[in-house]
Amino acid sequence: MTNARATPSPNGVVIITGPAGAGRTTAIHALEDFGFEAIDNLPMTLFERLVNGPPLERPLAIGVDPRTRGFSSQALVKAVEMAQVATGGQAQLLYIDCAPDVLLRRFSETRRRHPSARGETPRIGVDRELEQLLGLRERADILIDTSELSPHDLRARLAEWFSNDDQNALTVSVQSFAFKRGAPRGLDMIMDLRFLRNPHWEPSLRPLDGRDAAVGRYVKEDLLFEPFLEKLTEITSLLLPAYKAEGKSYFSIGLGCTGGQHRSVFVTEVFANALAESGWQVSIRHRELERGERLGTSGAGQV
Repeated sequence: MTNARATPSPNGVVIITGPAGAGRTTAIHALEDFGFEAIDNLPMTLFERLVNGPPLERPLAIGVDPRTRGFSSQALVKAVEMAQVATGGQAQLLYIDCAPDVLLRRFSETRRRHPSARGETPRIGVDRELEQLLGLRERADILIDTSELSPHDLRARLAEWFSNDDQNALTVSVQSFAFKRGAPRGLDMIMDLRFLRNPHWEPSLRPLDGRDAAVGRYVKEDLLFEPFLEKLTEITSLLLPAYKAEGKSYFSIGLGCTGGQHRSVFVTEVFANALAESGWQVSIRHRELERGERLGTSGAGQV
């Protein structure tokens, strides 16, 4: 995912999670410095009471991890959805991620015991926690990988997302996905790109993804590509100012194809760049490519 500002409204809620050692606590402290009211390890049973209580006077940051009482990935997803309803769509899930090997190195360097190791090796703790967090990375509205970031770098990245410089900012998230794995949650608009010619059926293009120039040229040869992109950009440019005027701070657009490797990835890149050139704050995410990178697999064989 690329960087963009995602300033929440005063009643906005950011729920922060991720594996131990990735920087979740640093993120909570940073958001508190940015003017958020911060609560760490709120028991899951208290979420409903909090988000449905008196109106918030400033944005709220809530830290959650597998040690939180009542935690499960399903319970956290439900909490995010509950917060979405309570805040009128102004709730976001922020996932602070890190490569497992880097997590192990951090625990080794600091000689800290992993909170999920229970007297076992840090590797067991990391693996156990990642299993408990399964599905939340893909569900996240904002994903920050700290594998190559210092705490200072993480704070700077969060400042880019949550700067208070423009209280009326509208951030647009454009993400590619595979229909066969289901549409991402929380999308405001979905476009089906399966009408475009499919690079999967070209053997030389099958192992590549939509970020490769050869795949882009292949998709652009479809006679419907240019008029579709023009109409999509036109209708989005018409709607975004209206959503901004209504006070919406985050608008998510999903572009799907069958396997989420070629057509949706290419169109996401081109469309997001067009919006950025028009002055919108845009973030890009490729769900299936991220999943493949995490599992150590490629897009080969994906239709």
